[in-house]
Amino acid sequence: MNLSKQIIAGNITALSKGITLLESTLESDEHKARKLVTDCFAESGNSIRIGITGVPGVGKSTFIETFGKLLTSKGKKVAVLAVDPTSDKTHGSILGDKSRMHELSTDKNAFIRPSPNKGTLGGVTNKTQDSIVLCEAAGFNIILIETVGVGQSETTVSNLVDFFLLLMLAGAGDELQGIKRGIMELADALIITKSDGENIQNAKNACLEYKRALHMFPEPTNGWTPQVGICSAIENSGITKIYDIVEKFNFQMLANGWKDENREKQKIFWLHQTIKEEYGKKKYQNLIKHKRIKEFEKQIKNGENMYKILLKIDNEDV
Repeated sequence: MNLSKQIIAGNITALSKGITLLESTLESDEHKARKLVTDCFAESGNSIRIGITGVPGVGKSTFIETFGKLLTSKGKKVAVLAVDPTSDKTHGSILGDKSRMHELSTDKNAFIRPSPNKGTLGGVTNKTQDSIVLCEAAGFNIILIETVGVGQSETTVSNLVDFFLLLMLAGAGDELQGIKRGIMELADALIITKSDGENIQNAKNACLEYKRALHMFPEPTNGWTPQVGICSAIENSGITKIYDIVEKFNFQMLANGWKDENREKQKIFWLHQTIKEEYGKKKYQNLIKHKRIKEFEKQIKNGENMYKILLKIDNEDV
């Protein structure tokens, strides 16, 4: 059985091998990786993709473990794509997420894959989009993407996910903590973590501050009202409410057609990004000049597999 068939059959070892192939920098692996994602693409798309970001020290890994355990207890299959910072000096990566999510990493309905981001703008690896396809093909119906820190570049994650969750701290000086307006505007939910012990009142106060701040932003075009709440991952409080928010969002976005429309826009965004990054600006400009990009966009809108389009480019002399 080839690798794609093993992944589609739900073989976790094969899924790990597949993502390793995607992340390979060997030229000989590039075409194999493209073919693998192309073969898995038809089985992908049936998930809720959730981006999770937050300020340093907010407890993302602790939150993800508690949230992930809740999801698996409800019969969900959860894949966590955790992007670690890569050191500019050593080009190494911490890759410590499994040790920080011990319980979730041993859950048979969970898959955790830390990956170095290799300096990619946006805090997500170049191959995160492809990894999502493989995880969905393997049967995971909730994809959690933990991003590096928080900053303006993190907006790139919005082009990967359906739901964007921003985690914040209370009682850390200025309540807005220097968060860029662009990040706040992207958030579908803003949750104050570590809301336990003596910090509960601080968390409630911060909750009111953020609600006021979000009221100053324009209404989202998808008709959703961003939610603000508090939680404690350690005490497992407020976690179920976050799940309910995500479920409500998913139901509403499926009903009004936004989810499908947004996924289509994301595919077009990643088509442009991939062509620029993998083939260079010169080829990208040539494809625009020959109106090939517009043709590719139309094909995606008509349901064409994005990866088949990239395979065509591999074989074209444009």
